[in-house]
Amino acid sequence: MKVVENKRLHDRYCLLRLTSGSRLPEMVPGQFVEARVENTFLRRPISVNYLDRKANELWLLIRIAGEGTRRLSEYEAGETVNLILPLGNGFTAPQKVVDAKPLLVGGGVGVAPLLYLGDVLKSIGFEPVFLLGARTKDDILQLGHFEKIGKTFVTTEDGSSGEKGFVTDHSVLRAARFDRIYTCGPKPMMVAVAKYARATDTPCEVSLENMMACGIGACLCCVEKTVKGNVCVCTDGPVFNINQLTWQI
Repeated sequence: MKVVENKRLHDRYCLLRLTSGSRLPEMVPGQFVEARVENTFLRRPISVNYLDRKANELWLLIRIAGEGTRRLSEYEAGETVNLILPLGNGFTAPQKVVDAKPLLVGGGVGVAPLLYLGDVLKSIGFEPVFLLGARTKDDILQLGHFEKIGKTFVTTEDGSSGEKGFVTDHSVLRAARFDRIYTCGPKPMMVAVAKYARATDTPCEVSLENMMACGIGACLCCVEKTVKGNVCVCTDGPVFNINQLTWQI
């Protein structure tokens, strides 16, 4: 795919907008791609951040964490990126639109798959609510894009934006009742959100961020223990209902 724009959002994050000479395939929110990086053996798994059908663009929100993602952050407009896509299984929408209130909870770069999910939920009649958490205000990513889709709440650990604390401390969780929760981010955050969902008897799906080196279930790097045994996150996930996981059983 050809790079349309590589925009640095932060010293540790960039947004890679890509296009293709042919129409992009259908992609479900929560799926991911595997990007090939020059001079490295393994591809890098990146969540689908957004799919712009009108512009025929795929957006990838990248956290610069090592040599592979650093190289991806340096691609320039006009260069090409080799991707395998789409991979994995995505989020599922609630069965009924009437009065359904979905809450989408993201932390750090874990907000990435929630932008596309929120856009799809809105397109089929839902009113998604976002709850985004980060260490400081500078780490809140794509806030303007989220606010265009639905009501958006923010928490920061240092109190520099929104309410101070973690996402599970936010007052919206006490003030409103939600019918379904979707979350992606650091595992401790997702475990805390899952605990809240269980306590309130709310259906909840999480997008795991295990290392997915191959994306096709061959390398076994991403194995996760579930109630039915070990599975590969890249092929059986990365999205799971919390009832499938053994985090709090």
